[in-house]
Amino acid sequence: MIDKEHIFQFITKQKTAFIASVNEQGYPIIRAMLAPRKIDGNEIYFSTNTSSNKVKQYLANNKACIYFFKRGKVKYQGVSMIGEMKVCNDQTTKEEIWRFGDRIFYKQGVTDPDYCVLKFKGISAEYYCDFKIEKIEL
Repeated sequence: MIDKEHIFQFITKQKTAFIASVNEQGYPIIRAMLAPRKIDGNEIYFSTNTSSNKVKQYLANNKACIYFFKRGKVKYQGVSMIGEMKVCNDQTTKEEIWRFGDRIFYKQGVTDPDYCVLKFKGISAEYYCDFKIEKIEL
């Protein structure tokens, strides 16, 4: 039986996340992202560009899905989570998530207007392993 702790331990070990938003026509759009910057309970934080299409989509419709996977030689594991995405532009959150190397992407630093944080709040998750799916509420 999988529990919430196991799912979040699995997530912290993955280097890539896939996030889904809903576009203006109502279709899901999936993007690869770097690993989350912070995980706090059911909240998962990512950094991104304020000018990105995903930010516009989350501002219009905050429904979201994130997915993490690990592909071994024999074993495949995946976690899909549904929830809501909030676009955070407040300076406190931006400073909390900021890393020194981010200056490569955001020339004006942590106050760059094109830098923001996506905060995903999970509602439920499905864990897949060995041809078996387990669902949990978060």
